[in-house]
Amino acid sequence: MFTFKQSDRPSVGTNQGHALPKRHDPDPRDDNMREEFQADLNEVSRLLVTMAEAVRAALRKATSALLTADLKAAESVIEQDIQIDKIYSQVESKVADTIARQAPVAGDLRMVITALHISADLERMGDLAEHVAKTARRRHPSPAVPAELRPVFKDMAEVADQMAEKIATLLAKPDAEQAAALEGADDAMDDLERRLFQVMLDDDWPYGAETAIDGALLGRFYERYADHAVNIGGQLVFLVTGEPVDNQN
Repeated sequence: MFTFKQSDRPSVGTNQGHALPKRHDPDPRDDNMREEFQADLNEVSRLLVTMAEAVRAALRKATSALLTADLKAAESVIEQDIQIDKIYSQVESKVADTIARQAPVAGDLRMVITALHISADLERMGDLAEHVAKTARRRHPSPAVPAELRPVFKDMAEVADQMAEKIATLLAKPDAEQAAALEGADDAMDDLERRLFQVMLDDDWPYGAETAIDGALLGRFYERYADHAVNIGGQLVFLVTGEPVDNQN
């Protein structure tokens, strides 16, 4: 994910714009530091892909728990969120260490800061999957959503899963156009949330306020999951193009 060309960056440890002795022969220390920096970026990239795959799996399992009243699956998602949080902490530590050791500037600094923002969005996506699982656990042994709402939640879960799958792919191989296209999927999620409320606000809704509140909260969890996916898409566009995208949710 995070790579640089040798011509893209100044030698690490130099100050452009200041009077320094001209060096006619390459300093092998510069190459070593470049290699170390790239190794750091590779490790951060690996952690982000692992994190993206984990939050995708978490929402898939949480949705299954939600729709089938599977207590074991719900508890598994809740337990696994600890691992997602640990990966997030690893990314934070690696980025902080890289900044301290390498003092990156310009495009290099953009790479490490972008990675930090992406990891924060992924961590929140994991939390939202955990919220879905906790709702399923709380309502067990009864299903957390009535039959009338299941088709909507299946569709919301499908949209969310496709977005998470694309994120994992783009983290391995960034593409600005595909990253920007995530916003279109978020529009589909917003439409599904409106459809959800139409069902729950119908005069013939027979399940009472508690079920409607659960439905509204669950819809919000899926909608926010998609919002964070869009945020990541914007960060990837920024990473590739250097142009900020005003779509942060």
